[in-house]
Amino acid sequence: MEKRVMTFPQILFENAKTYGNSKVAIREKDYGIWQSYTWKDYLDQVRDFALGLASLGFRRDDKMAIIGDNRPQLYWGLAASQCLGGVPVPLYQDAIHKELHYILDHSECRFALAEDQEQTDKLMVLKKEVPRLEYVIYDDPRGLRNYRYDWLIAFTDVQEMGRKFAKENPDFFAHEVNRGQLDDLSIIAYTSGTTGNPKGVMLTHRNIVTTAKNAIEMEGLREDEEVMAYLPMAWIGDHIFSYCESFVAGFAANCPEDTSTVLHDMREIGPTYLFAPPRIWENILTQVMIKMEDTAWIKQKMFHFFMNVASRVEKLRMAHNPVPFGQKILYQLGKFFVYGPLVDNLGMRDVRIAYTAGEAIGPEIFEFFRSLGINLKQVYGMTESSAIISIQKDDDIDSETVGTPIPELEIKISDKGEVMYKSPGVFQGYYKNPEGTEETLEDGWVHSGDAGYLTKHGHLKIIDRAKDVSRLNDGTLFAPKYIENKLKFSPYIKEAVAHGKDMDYVATFVDIDYGAIGNWAERRHIAYTSYTDLAQKPEVYDLIYNEIKRVNKSLSDDEQLRGAQIKRFLLLHKELDPDDGEITRTRKVRRKFVAEKYGDLIDALYSDKDSVEMDAKITYEDGRTTMIKANLRIRDAESF
Repeated sequence: MEKRVMTFPQILFENAKTYGNSKVAIREKDYGIWQSYTWKDYLDQVRDFALGLASLGFRRDDKMAIIGDNRPQLYWGLAASQCLGGVPVPLYQDAIHKELHYILDHSECRFALAEDQEQTDKLMVLKKEVPRLEYVIYDDPRGLRNYRYDWLIAFTDVQEMGRKFAKENPDFFAHEVNRGQLDDLSIIAYTSGTTGNPKGVMLTHRNIVTTAKNAIEMEGLREDEEVMAYLPMAWIGDHIFSYCESFVAGFAANCPEDTSTVLHDMREIGPTYLFAPPRIWENILTQVMIKMEDTAWIKQKMFHFFMNVASRVEKLRMAHNPVPFGQKILYQLGKFFVYGPLVDNLGMRDVRIAYTAGEAIGPEIFEFFRSLGINLKQVYGMTESSAIISIQKDDDIDSETVGTPIPELEIKISDKGEVMYKSPGVFQGYYKNPEGTEETLEDGWVHSGDAGYLTKHGHLKIIDRAKDVSRLNDGTLFAPKYIENKLKFSPYIKEAVAHGKDMDYVATFVDIDYGAIGNWAERRHIAYTSYTDLAQKPEVYDLIYNEIKRVNKSLSDDEQLRGAQIKRFLLLHKELDPDDGEITRTRKVRRKFVAEKYGDLIDALYSDKDSVEMDAKITYEDGRTTMIKANLRIRDAESF
């Protein structure tokens, strides 16, 4: 259905009028049962909550923080604040106290909506430290029975207040919704903050609705799509796909019971439209490989044989080359015995379109899922672009690129090789940060911070973050993220940090995947007591040595990157953790912080040492810290 450009509350009114009770807008699995809400239900729930907020004194331009897992009530709260001309500020549910304090204080939130007791407890502490925060509203009452504060209110109680307010002010809600303008702020979405404090990206209704509309038209999305809403609401990716596109196209969003049940719940819903950052695809691949290693040898042989067939066929398809008849027959056999059952087990049988977004994905991981018959495509975007800049077309896939620009978006490459873009989706600026805005926005063009170029076919290829691309001392191009992504194709490697800028060679830190290697070790009767103990086992070093050897062999085939093969490596004593400031909540490495924190380890990698002593402080989510000691081994890698 064609939608004209309106604010989200106005679109909600339109959807409720068009679909009424005939079409589901959102579902949630609760206590094992799917609860469905139509577009009319959605509007009724939003209206009651919005009017309850109004009775509490919520005013136009007020900010409301939202924190918790994906729940209909949190999406309703987001819409309700917009209905009153307010601005939602979603927060990462696993953010630690320091991060939450900064955003709540910086954004000047007067209201906060929390999912449950865990999130409410965080906000209760913060209320004492952030004077502007007046009301904390909670959805799930479990564990909160004995909490008695005038400013702490249940979601349902606010809705009851709204129903009373409506009787006294029957025209208030419609009037407020109609007051909304396209150029009103729709959301302040905070960036992950790879180089410092997060920045509050200001996006208007026009920015996001236009971007969503253009992407929907480009991809042919329909009102009967089913999407899983399971990624953090604070991530612009979830906001555009689970909320914005759902509103504009009229399709249903589905909230899983828990983050741990996503794959199981997906099998029940059968989504047609799926999105996930690379780490999710990496985790799925890891789980597939772990399960395969636990099967009989004949099944393993069959799996690897048919996956090799699928890989060859997919490479031919992407290159627009004909597939030999024999390979077609083998692929159909593989589809019957391997690909079909596996895709069905993953809950992706009905997926028409799947996206990977958020950061670069390793070509091998990308090709693995496409070879299964899943229409996985790369999307490139950032918070400042209203989430989407380019998308791969169905018939024009290249594992090394991120597709072509969406309608109404222009791309140019600066003299320094930086990707720049302009579109109706370009943000209005950073909240209370004119200096940052001036650095990023130039005459309507946004400096993406990414190094890349346009191919002869018009595809955008991203090499790395512009500031991270450098050279070794011999002049060899060094793109750390490219190397790290190749490493992370391994099911045994969760994270990697490559070093090499102004050095003679490339060296890396490797974070093992504790679950995958723990499973591998147990099957080989290798005893271990902890992550640190397991990571330093000689057998584990041998295992990672072979994974690095694979990456170096791949790099040797690239003329520009042949000299950037990994020469030395060490396995870290702990996982890189957002709570320790080493990576962001979206799992992007904070390179400068890591370089400063682990300077001794980097020095050791570029010396003749074969080990290095390490004292490390670990921060838990509740703020407690502990110290661990470790003797980390350093090994040379084989190059080609």
